Amino acid sequence: MDDKLYELMNWAEIEAVVYSEEENPHSILGPHITENGVLIQAYMPTAVSISVNLIKTSKSYAMELVDEGGFFAVLIPRKTIPEYTLTIEYDNGEIREIKDPYAFQPLITEKDTKRFNAGIHYSIYEHLGAHKAVINGTEGIYFAVWAPSAMRVSVVGNFNLWDGRVHQMRRLWDSGVFEIFIPDLNVGEVYKFELKLKSGLVILKADPYANAAELRPNTASVVTDIDGYNWNDSSWIEKRKKTDSGSAPMAIYEVHLGSWKRPEDGREFYNYRELAPMLAEYVKEMGYTHVELMPIMEYPYDASWGYQVTGYFAPTSRYGTPEDFMYFMDYMHQQEIGIILDWVPAHFPRDTFALSNFDGTCLYEHRDPRQGAHPHWGTLIYNYGRPEVSNFLIANALFWVEKYHADGIRMDAVASMLYLDYGKNDGEWVANIYGGNENLEAVEFLKHLNSIFKKRKDGALLIAEESTAWPMVTADVEEDGLGFDYKWNMGWMNDFIGYMQYDPFFRSYHYGELIFSMIYAYSEKFILVLSHDEVVHGKGSMIGKMPGDREEKFSNLRLAYGYMMAHPGKKLLFMGQDIAQFSEWSEEKSVEWDLLKYTDHINMKEYVKALNKLYKTEPALYSMDYDAEGFEWINNISANENIVVFARKTENQEDTLLIVCNFTPLSYSDYLVGVPYRGKYKEIFNSDSADFGGTGFVNPRLKQSKKKECDDRDHSITIKVPPLGISVFKFSKIAEKASDNKALKTKAKDADKKPAGKKPNLKEQLAAQVAKAEAENEEFMSTHSVLIDPVAEKQVPEAAKKETVKKTSVGKSTAKKPAAKKATAKKDK
Repeated sequence: MDDKLYELMNWAEIEAVVYSEEENPHSILGPHITENGVLIQAYMPTAVSISVNLIKTSKSYAMELVDEGGFFAVLIPRKTIPEYTLTIEYDNGEIREIKDPYAFQPLITEKDTKRFNAGIHYSIYEHLGAHKAVINGTEGIYFAVWAPSAMRVSVVGNFNLWDGRVHQMRRLWDSGVFEIFIPDLNVGEVYKFELKLKSGLVILKADPYANAAELRPNTASVVTDIDGYNWNDSSWIEKRKKTDSGSAPMAIYEVHLGSWKRPEDGREFYNYRELAPMLAEYVKEMGYTHVELMPIMEYPYDASWGYQVTGYFAPTSRYGTPEDFMYFMDYMHQQEIGIILDWVPAHFPRDTFALSNFDGTCLYEHRDPRQGAHPHWGTLIYNYGRPEVSNFLIANALFWVEKYHADGIRMDAVASMLYLDYGKNDGEWVANIYGGNENLEAVEFLKHLNSIFKKRKDGALLIAEESTAWPMVTADVEEDGLGFDYKWNMGWMNDFIGYMQYDPFFRSYHYGELIFSMIYAYSEKFILVLSHDEVVHGKGSMIGKMPGDREEKFSNLRLAYGYMMAHPGKKLLFMGQDIAQFSEWSEEKSVEWDLLKYTDHINMKEYVKALNKLYKTEPALYSMDYDAEGFEWINNISANENIVVFARKTENQEDTLLIVCNFTPLSYSDYLVGVPYRGKYKEIFNSDSADFGGTGFVNPRLKQSKKKECDDRDHSITIKVPPLGISVFKFSKIAEKASDNKALKTKAKDADKKPAGKKPNLKEQLAAQVAKAEAENEEFMSTHSVLIDPVAEKQVPEAAKKETVKKTSVGKSTAKKPAAKKATAKKDK
């Protein structure tokens, strides 16, 4: 070895590189200017020989093997670093010419890493992970990963025979971030990070920031480029920005892509591109406004349905590539369908190839299992107090909106984040600094996320699945709320499903469960949900929950969906339930579309379609969901009859809807109902219509209110009330009579005949004003309802209502002909 070259050798660092324990290999490998020339060093364990080729001069310099482990060096007599390539002859006889990966400066700046370490780099996904890049005219792939406690990190893949000694990464400052640029590497390469821990153990990890992953059961990450897709949904995005979702209709169709519809050609799944037109056609036909996708972020275990995520920045490869998923999102938007993505920041699985114990330490999770693990779920809990972990999650939520144009993020299991003792027994959790069970770090994380999300002002939504009474979930962060746009109403779902499951004979004992939701309806901005959680794990399907014979089951289900649609709040229904699928949902099989050859199921599909149309057509059903002025109880005390009557309103009186729900199998032919205003009421929807498979017990004629007290209203109408049914009436004002108009004109004409110049004195003016005020007040009282205590007692004339008994006993049908003698029914007093 040349003496000058020998003197330049740092044998300690060479040994660290050879033994793969060097955290900054760029300090020794690659080109370095010295007093004697440019020193170039390379480490290639399987190389027989390496030569340096200067591109501009075409000169070639053979490198000397200075360590038998595969460490080569050469001193070139120059004062500046040249552009060069390495020609490598391998021990298998292969010869390759490459650009030296250690000849490039980092792309990540110190400012980037400081922002990341502070937890405020919201586009960190642009820097960490694997990204196509061009440095000094050279194309390649830039890799970066956060692993602060690792001794050494390398990129491994087929391109280097999965040998962690070849592409050792450089630690950037004290940030914990390792990086390397590998020239001439292409999109599509499969890779992982190899970490050598301080214990000497070597492990392989998938990239936490990878944009694509292998199809399970394989677990490697895949290099991809997600910046080349040409989006065509700009008009949808602009419309979304300008729309106030709170006053707009929102009927959400919850979908598990893998089991919504399965191919019949032997394939396991449809591709995203195939699913898009099929799903869009069905959603548009049915009248839904949004689709909510159960998690499409990469996950290893099918039966987790995506709620145990291992690839937070990668759409699952089960249904195609990232570009395929972009096409799906783009297509749905062009069809004016919003897409909400389920997202899981509450926990992650213990799979060793993913986030668990990532760098040999509890990096993403808490070290103390009482803080870092869910004992019943077998999963790990994020350490929300660590800035880089919080940054990882916040950036991920923003990523799906920015890169995939998601219209909303529905956050799973928020309650498990908020409470330190969630799902835990005494001794299994650690109290906060104040001795309470609130997870203060998670609260701060949620507020941080929501505040950043809101600053985008692009109309994208954040929705919380929060199952407790935690206050102010949808209140602004500035008001000490959590800042979500909406919250799933789990209380309503549990109470209402519980009520509907009772035999109608027993429902009167649980009437409070039916009406209780309106007590807290305006405490949050709620979405009413009948989700996948209610049709799995032995819970059966929605139609299966309904009591009675087959006919009654369908009647009950129509009533349930109708009441849900009329109740304040946005709506969500899980796939398969809108066609009354009897089987419990399973991720292993498709929705039972074959049921649509049966009349009952066709009728149910048509009913939900008509219900969605009614919902979107009538502003009273959505425009004031979160304003108490948009709802008024007419009757919520008829527990024995199991009937509720209420009105939905807007600021325009003629939008008012009167809704009557009967939760028993009894029908009433002359039922007196108080009305909010004097006027005409036309039935515009009836779940018992023969078109939907009902008995046809409807109100075909317009009902004009009469000055007859009922439900503490001065005016009322007499209607037919269908069994196990919902009736919706549209209000309209009564036109002024011609005689009234004539009288007004005569009065005005007489006024014109008064002698000119003669004005009433002050006393006459005051008297006229008092008389006018009294007349207006009398008119107002005769045409408007009076707000009353909804639980106040009321007297109803005994002959006010009559009922026609359709069922002689609960669950037992009689002939559908009306009884010869009508029984007189009374409301509860």
